[in-house]
Amino acid sequence: MAPGDLVTLPGHVQFGDLLLGPRTTYGWESLTGWEETPAYDSGSVNRSDAHGAYPGRLLAEPRTITLDGVVIRTEPGRMSTAVRALSAATALRDDEQPLVIKLDDSPPLLSWARCIRRAVPVGTGGYAIGIAIGGAMQFEASDPRRYDLIERVAPGRLPASEPGLGWPLGWPLAFGEPGSTGTLTVSNLGDADTHPLIEFRGPVEGPSLTNIETGDTLEYDLPLAAGDLLTVDTRAGTVTLNSTASRLYTATARSVPEQTWTLPPGTSTLAFRAAPGSTDPTASVAVRYRSAYW
Repeated sequence: MAPGDLVTLPGHVQFGDLLLGPRTTYGWESLTGWEETPAYDSGSVNRSDAHGAYPGRLLAEPRTITLDGVVIRTEPGRMSTAVRALSAATALRDDEQPLVIKLDDSPPLLSWARCIRRAVPVGTGGYAIGIAIGGAMQFEASDPRRYDLIERVAPGRLPASEPGLGWPLGWPLAFGEPGSTGTLTVSNLGDADTHPLIEFRGPVEGPSLTNIETGDTLEYDLPLAAGDLLTVDTRAGTVTLNSTASRLYTATARSVPEQTWTLPPGTSTLAFRAAPGSTDPTASVAVRYRSAYW
């Protein structure tokens, strides 16, 4: 199931395969931590000879999201079954699950989180009639940013000149296939930098991708044969050949650290290049990303 597949109405919250909100077994009254800014670690250093401080970097901490006033409604005598289903869906686990929240008619936003707290009030009367009121659920997202559900993909190929007119001339004139500039455009519609997943496909030698606006470059000193796939995960900081072998060590001196190569809010122009003489028109790059929001 894709993240957010069950989300259709304002007030819907989907965690993994569990859906809460209108027209479901599980309701909720208030949400905190979703529209608030996350806590920050500040790199500012107090001045020793004057008031104030030297401003440093602000790095966001994990985001904590809390649903309060959780209500469970079932047929009489079915409350334990609903609570067990809730318990299984929010069990302690090491990996994060997609958390999708839709507050109104605007598109929902996505985060990846773990449920770190769950409270269900127990009363024999409520269990007997099928209602439990006043529960709570708390989630922690290691990445504090929120994302669009839609993953965008921007493809690109190496620069290639146009072939021009063929000889002898005939009507209608055939100019051949259009050339390629080797550039591609991406648009981060959010207000936070986002980490893309970059896929280089061979045949190509020394593939690189440069953000023209920032000047940041990723470049790898290795040949990719036809069918080879080099995947650069800028969030995790990994470089993997054909999904198995690490090739992080092939980064050249021109490369910035993978985790610093991001797409800032707005439109960015990227340039796909390769080593001199590597001009195969079937070589390609694909940039996969989601718009990110604080």
